[in-house]
Amino acid sequence: MLYPAENPLPKVPANPTKASSKPTIQPMEQASIGQSLLIKGEVIGSEPLYIDGCVEGSIHLAGNRLTIGHNGSVVANVDAEEVIIMGSVKGNVQCSERLEIRSEGSLLGDVVSQRISIEDGAVLRGSVEVRTGAQKRDKDHHAQPKATAGENEKAKAAAAGAGS
Repeated sequence: MLYPAENPLPKVPANPTKASSKPTIQPMEQASIGQSLLIKGEVIGSEPLYIDGCVEGSIHLAGNRLTIGHNGSVVANVDAEEVIIMGSVKGNVQCSERLEIRSEGSLLGDVVSQRISIEDGAVLRGSVEVRTGAQKRDKDHHAQPKATAGENEKAKAAAAGAGS
């Protein structure tokens, strides 16, 4: 017959992230695409996503993390805050924060991100553009149409004519 130990191990909380020493990190729930699933089309979400199956099309997770698991295969353009690749991705990746390609991961496509991390053994074939937050704001600011010199002169003349 077995008896309980005199000094039992401390009970581990059901959710270890709540008991972590970093109180600022909240437990993160995420949606999951399992290994046996194939999705063709556009994936849009407002929560973190873990892909261990296949996705073909496009993925938009603005402000959230996308993780491609070891068995994950993505043939899509990706737009997310953070992308972690442990499987394979064929398509362009745009991250507002960072891209991480783990040692077993591969990316065939162009990257635009603020930060990028590539482990030894990872594969990246494509162009990389690293932008700072200021560059992103400048690009958005310059994207607005500006008046030409001729248009400015016409506006001044119209304003002067309206004043008489």
